[in-house]
Amino acid sequence: MADLSKYRNIGIFAHVDAGKTTTTERILKLTGQIHKTGEVHDGESTTDFMDQEAERGITIQSAAVSCFWNDHRLNVIDTPGHVDFTVEVYRSLKVLDGGVGVFCGSGGVEPQSETNWRYANESEVSRLIFVNKLDRMGADFYNVVDQVKNVLGANPLVMVLPIGREDDFVGVVDLLSRKAYVWDDSGLPENYEVQDIPADMLDDVEAYREELIETAVEQDDDLMEAYMEGEEPSIEDIKRCIRKGTRDLAFFPTYCGSAFKNKGVQLVLDAVVDYLPAPTEVDPQPLTDKETGEPTGEVATVSAEEPLRALAFKIMDDRFGALTFIRIYSGVMNKGDTILNAATGKTERIGRMVEMQADERNELTTAQAGDIIAVVGMKNVQTGHTLCDPKHECTLEPMIFPEPVISIAVAPKDKGSTEKMGIAIGKMVAEDPSFQVETDEDSGETILKGMGELHLDIKVDILKRTYGVELTVGAPQVAYRETITQAVEDSYTHKKQSGGSGQFGKIDYRIKPGEPNSGFTFSSTVVGGNVPKEFWPAVEKGFASMMENGVLAGFPTLDVEIELFDGGFHAVDSSAIAFEIAAKGAFRQSMPKAGAQLLEPIMNVDVFTPEDHVGDVIGDLNRRRGMIKDQQAGATGVRIKADVPLSEMFGYIGHLRTITSGRGQFSMEFAHYAPCPQNVADEVIAKVNEEKNK
Repeated sequence: MADLSKYRNIGIFAHVDAGKTTTTERILKLTGQIHKTGEVHDGESTTDFMDQEAERGITIQSAAVSCFWNDHRLNVIDTPGHVDFTVEVYRSLKVLDGGVGVFCGSGGVEPQSETNWRYANESEVSRLIFVNKLDRMGADFYNVVDQVKNVLGANPLVMVLPIGREDDFVGVVDLLSRKAYVWDDSGLPENYEVQDIPADMLDDVEAYREELIETAVEQDDDLMEAYMEGEEPSIEDIKRCIRKGTRDLAFFPTYCGSAFKNKGVQLVLDAVVDYLPAPTEVDPQPLTDKETGEPTGEVATVSAEEPLRALAFKIMDDRFGALTFIRIYSGVMNKGDTILNAATGKTERIGRMVEMQADERNELTTAQAGDIIAVVGMKNVQTGHTLCDPKHECTLEPMIFPEPVISIAVAPKDKGSTEKMGIAIGKMVAEDPSFQVETDEDSGETILKGMGELHLDIKVDILKRTYGVELTVGAPQVAYRETITQAVEDSYTHKKQSGGSGQFGKIDYRIKPGEPNSGFTFSSTVVGGNVPKEFWPAVEKGFASMMENGVLAGFPTLDVEIELFDGGFHAVDSSAIAFEIAAKGAFRQSMPKAGAQLLEPIMNVDVFTPEDHVGDVIGDLNRRRGMIKDQQAGATGVRIKADVPLSEMFGYIGHLRTITSGRGQFSMEFAHYAPCPQNVADEVIAKVNEEKNK
């Protein structure tokens, strides 16, 4: 069996353009996995192997690669930075033991790095920090370290200092060994010399080294006492303390360099091996109850001796067939084994298992706890399903995915494409849980729903190029919701008599606005058996089924509380169906009386703009009904945070580039639903009715 202490499962995540994919390329080159380095801006990087990724120079899917460094096996996942694909980052963090947060030396802590950092905090993943692009204009390592403290509220532990700035950046000083690593101009990562520290940096190095040791020895009381008495701990002891503090998220070892110029990446790889936890050192995944989703108190201990427990965290369709990426938490998986999918209750046989090297793959016959592998051709497994030993059924904590906020209507251009489109969309929904599809029953159109314009743009592009489906695409639609503003007490009787047994159900109920984001809650306070207990679920079901189509414009209804407090029944004619129909009639009768109101999705918008355009950007956000929440001046510009309705944000990136001479950037994510102003609501309702009457 492999030695688990020699495993590192890590992810690389950051804001758009901070250099994650380039850093991954360098790691592969240094570990001998690739011989020619591909560049992102040439569209040739190893982990970006979709056409759309190569063209746009961005990462869309997380790609998993295995490689070796200092006798340790690294499973590296390169994740996307764009907010529309945050779900990829989220699901990668779920299966990783550690990560490398990459920050741009000139851009610093950007909006998307904050979101990813927050996800990583929630998942309690240990991280290193790599400040990249120190060869760029305006790059400032010390400034980025300050931003990590102030913006992210994290504690960076500076491990190296940069030698030279911008164009003169030549290498780094390793504070622990007091050695300078200097690269020459050949651009080859192996061409470096270990030298003495430059004379003008000696004071800085000693000051930072002292700070480093003081922070590290806090992890061990005995060492701390000795250090207070003037005894310097050995390098091994310091490393042990740093490893412990990194694992407990007390601090984040911070490195710097330029991945593009091949400077400083080796030290990051050494740090991955030295400080990031092995699979056995991370808190094991909790097991949950299949019905309720609550933790059972048991955990999936990382050991090859235990029964098999694994999580499918990604599904990908490529030229070799459907691949299911799996993280094995405990036990062993062999080719030919029969395993149980706890989510569906069905068993599957493991056919081919492969280890991914970006676009290449190596066949495996066995894999064990700690491994991240892909299985070819699994039938009914979806993202978040638990795979386990049929004799020891269990469920691992599932993944939670955000709700889509934007939709477009699409129709195939010709008859032949209809079936092709159905099959292709089926595969795409399995791959990406934040992408949803439904058919509009009235118009028969196919509605695609996603996390943003770029997200849906790329889905349409994949349908066209990968699957050859030509589509007509409608204008983007916002996912509105409805709610009520007043409490109403009402009564409804359903009776029908037509020979034989009739139908009878009478309900007295109160409808009132619920707490924000509470959805639909139903309670019954009927006493004396006026509505027998066995009919309560039917009343609830009737109301719940009507929540999907609100009374204003047919949007789903949110935040409503319904209380059944009295009613009447007939010994012969009452049935569950009669009470369900009564509830549906009651909904139609009472909702318009309860002051129905339209809600719209509000987005957290984070805009970055050069200082001379701040006024224009704020004025424009105000015109879009935005509420400005915060402004922060940074080294290279100003960040403006605002809450803006999604309906006002279509095509914003083009407009922002125009008013900031192409230098503005923004990211947005869903925040909450809020009431629509009356004039906007009237327009939306009129438009919906017009569509229906067509």
